[in-house]
Formats: sequence, structure tokens, C-alpha cells
Amino acid sequence: MHNDPELSGKYLGTISSDFVRVADHLREASYQIRKAGFEFPIFAISRDDQPIGKIMIEKERMDLEWNYFASFLDEFLQRDLVGPDKKEAFIEHYKDPDEFCCLFVIDKDFTRFVYIPYPTD
Repeated sequence: MHNDPELSGKYLGTISSDFVRVADHLREASYQIRKAGFEFPIFAISRDDQPIGKIMIEKERMDLEWNYFASFLDEFLQRDLVGPDKKEAFIEHYKDPDEFCCLFVIDKDFTRFVYIPYPTD
């Protein structure tokens, strides 16, 4: 549940360049998810369609590398992407959602949670 060093070279560049363009949308969605009573917002990102969460930002519409899907911890528990035995560890490592965006990167056989700080004004 930590950033993986392998992420740096292979994915971080495209994720970061997309993130700058969508950060405000993700921050607002995170706030709305929490306001609706769902804790621990997670944004699954994938270059292809995938079943986790609801599509929020389609890459083609904003000329991005990644599609963004809004979700939260309960869905990850229901889908057994975070096992019941890992729930407490996930919560313990989850970063402040007002300051960091929790991304779940999905690309072929690669999946990782990544926390990226929202840009400051």
C-alpha cells in the first residue's frame, strides 16, 4: 500500500501529467464522496475500460493517457481487492483526502495504490 519504486520510471510521468489536469475534478469528487457518507475515496485509473467504480473522466474527452473511475474503500472490500484482513492496514496508511488523492493504478498485470498530493494554490 505504499508507492512502489517501480512506478517511478514506468508510470509516474504519465500519471503526473494527467493528474495536474484533473486534480481539481478529483478533489471535488473526493469531497462529494465523503459528504455523501462514503469514507476513503479511491480513484481507479486505467488506460482501458474496467469494472471498478463509476467512470468519471474519459481519457479521450480531455486528451489524457488514463481514464478515471470514482470509487471508495467499501467497493474494494466487496470486490476483495482489499481483503478483510488488510482493511485496518489500508486505513492506517490512507493519507488525508483533503491533501492527497488515492489512485489505484491498473495497467495490464500491474496494480498499485498511489498517493499523489493535490497541487497547492
